[in-house]
Amino acid sequence: MNRLFPAPLLSVSLFGLWLLLNLSVSPGNLLLGAVLGVLAPLLMAPLRPQHAHVRRPIVIARLIGRVGMDVIMSNLLVARGVLRAGKQPPRSAFVHIPLALHDAHGLAALSMITTVVPGTVWSELALDRSVLLLHVFDLEDEAAFIQHFKDTYERPLMEIFQ
Repeated sequence: MNRLFPAPLLSVSLFGLWLLLNLSVSPGNLLLGAVLGVLAPLLMAPLRPQHAHVRRPIVIARLIGRVGMDVIMSNLLVARGVLRAGKQPPRSAFVHIPLALHDAHGLAALSMITTVVPGTVWSELALDRSVLLLHVFDLEDEAAFIQHFKDTYERPLMEIFQ
């Protein structure tokens, strides 16, 4: 059964989405939706990433809460930096952050976190996954920023994925 339906939830979702987009439950649309629901996951199965082994759900909840608070605080800090840009321009900089996190799922989560937190942009990851290059909108102390980044984001992700 797993061979025919490698992702049953995806199959059902594609079938339902096909019917919803066509606004019809005619026999032809039912057939096309079923074919799409079966064939698309089968053809894309080799592209599916390896399964993640997630540990420590409490750490996940704390990390989500922390990222939410950081998004709010960073929005305010970036807005303040933009409003004060005429008097005191922001000190933008690229920061090299050494990484101990090497798990692909953890790095993907880290990239999403840096994407949603205003003022930081994921610029480059070394091929050996040892160093991350981030662009920071307003940087006061590079060493303090690196330590904060590692303690706030990397360490919890290591607890979750490694």
